[in-house]
Amino acid sequence: MTQEIAFKQLYEGILASIPASVLLLDRRLRVVSANRNFLDKSLRSQDATLGQELAQVFPPVLLTYTHLEDRIRKVFDTGQAEDGGEMTYRAPGVPTRVYFYRLTPVYDKGGRRVEHVMLLMEDRTDRVRLGEEIRRVEQHLASVVESANDIVVSMNVDGAIQSWNRAAEVISGFGWEHVRGRPLIELCAPENRDSVRTSLLRMRGGQRTSANIEADLITNTGNRVPVAWSLSSMRDDSNWVIGLVAIGRDLSERRQMEAQLIQSAKMVSLGIMAGGIAHEIRNPLAICSAAAQLLHEYPDDSPLIHEATAKIRVAVRRASEIIENLLKFARPSEDRMASLDLNEVVYETLRLIGNETSLRLIKVQENLTNDLPTVLGNRSLLQQVFTNLILNGSNAMPGGGELCVTTRAQEQGVQVIFGDTGHGIIPQHLDHIFDPFFTTMPVGQGVGLGLSISYAIAKQHGGRITAESQVGKGSTFTVWLPAAGEETRDK
Repeated sequence: MTQEIAFKQLYEGILASIPASVLLLDRRLRVVSANRNFLDKSLRSQDATLGQELAQVFPPVLLTYTHLEDRIRKVFDTGQAEDGGEMTYRAPGVPTRVYFYRLTPVYDKGGRRVEHVMLLMEDRTDRVRLGEEIRRVEQHLASVVESANDIVVSMNVDGAIQSWNRAAEVISGFGWEHVRGRPLIELCAPENRDSVRTSLLRMRGGQRTSANIEADLITNTGNRVPVAWSLSSMRDDSNWVIGLVAIGRDLSERRQMEAQLIQSAKMVSLGIMAGGIAHEIRNPLAICSAAAQLLHEYPDDSPLIHEATAKIRVAVRRASEIIENLLKFARPSEDRMASLDLNEVVYETLRLIGNETSLRLIKVQENLTNDLPTVLGNRSLLQQVFTNLILNGSNAMPGGGELCVTTRAQEQGVQVIFGDTGHGIIPQHLDHIFDPFFTTMPVGQGVGLGLSISYAIAKQHGGRITAESQVGKGSTFTVWLPAAGEETRDK
């Protein structure tokens, strides 16, 4: 008897300590034993629970829904434990709880007959609610990603695409089934792949800061979409890189607006150069007129005819070159990028604007370094940058002066330096010269877009423009562009 009492106390102690609700049921489905956890969560007293049938302890609708009574009888008959699954139980005056329940047979002393069935109910309410909250958060995040106007791409550490949002499908024309598992690099323009690959490798290697680059996306029709990419890494709780994320913004509309601004700036530049251009065209026309008059007066002088026609041909060719350069300059820029020799672009710009600087009594000194590395760029846009900087320097020398144009290889790229001997820029203005609409020119003589547009074009080419100035001594503007094949830099 003493042993039975000790065993009972041990049994009751175990039941009281386990963090689950436990009921012991006899063959008539009456409650023989109920632990403290069950009584506390159901707000029932021991006297009101022990000896009661299961239908008096649980709501009938719960028993009907779970077939709990049938399951218990089956355990009595078969002697096999059964995992019942989840049940939702709400006692009067108690919030709804979610339980995972299990039915276990308890045999008699001889071990031959199932004498009781233990109903063990593990409270999983907090876990279920947490899971539901996690699912809501995941659905919310997925909705945010899907409704974003920007491209959102997740990749594994090797750069293979793992997710592809709706904006990515619309912009690229590729559905998820066409890009799943493909490297993002394959969808970028060939000339941009090296820079994208290098940035992804840096993220994979643990670089903590994000990388911002521009790379064209090739659509399913073969067209190009200019995209500004922000690349970053995903990390686990141990801070290991487990994936990569790329967020891309379509720059097409921005590029169109920039093109309109650039075209407007070109027209402004042409207006400024109009006097010099007219003077330069007038010279070959005057030669043609004089030669034609000589031909008219001396129609039989063969040597004179030969010399006059030669001069006419040279003058016409010169006028044609001037007009062709003007047409190239005024023509809207195309988006195509090509490998360029910057010396050629600088030379063409100086020839175009040469008469304007001459009329302003500005001596241009050319220091063009041979064998420069080529750069990947748009000839027309870069010519616009150089034109803006030359005109800017010319405006700083209203009484004449010297403009020195230098090219040289520097920092895995090419520098084009424009130095003038003008009045210089005061320090408080120097930090704002690249701001849109900032100008020190009188009203009606400038809108402050030349330098800001030039800066935007340089950034578009992966380069930069810097300025140095001393009041009374002049200013120096330096354009740096990366050599073809070099990684585009964020400057």
